[in-house]
Amino acid sequence: MIYGWEINHTVIEGRRMEFVGSAWGLFGNWIKWLLLIIITLGIYGFWVRIKILDWKAKNTRFRN
Repeated sequence: MIYGWEINHTVIEGRRMEFVGSAWGLFGNWIKWLLLIIITLGIYGFWVRIKILDWKAKNTRFRN
């Protein structure tokens, strides 16, 4: 919710940004990442922050 509010109130070069991600989509990814962390004995944990940033970027766009 916080990230969505920040993005929805951001204007870059006169164009407003929009966040289209959902909590369920992030929750599904967390389940997948947790399983990968368990399977790799914690090694995948180093990539989780990068994956979160990637998910945020994929769900952010300019409004038309």
